[in-house]
Amino acid sequence: MSEIKFKYKIDELLKIFSIIQYKQAMQIIPLQLDVSAKTFSNYRNIKINDSQDIPHEKVAILEKLFALQPGELQNFVIVASSIQEIIEINN
Repeated sequence: MSEIKFKYKIDELLKIFSIIQYKQAMQIIPLQLDVSAKTFSNYRNIKINDSQDIPHEKVAILEKLFALQPGELQNFVIVASSIQEIIEINN
């Protein structure tokens, strides 16, 4: 059976904490995000292929809370061409 791949590394980061820290984090994080505990739980359970996503502002806050660089919270890579490349291809 393959491991479920989540869109964001939230659970991986929470597993680093002690049980006491984990419980505190589970109270603090939803407050910092200004979302309910249920919404935060939903964020943690978004699978890699789900169309559901976390609003960008909330991802940025989570990255700050976990002391991550922008883009480090996600478990996926966005592949896209620059505007300049698209213009050159279409000319």
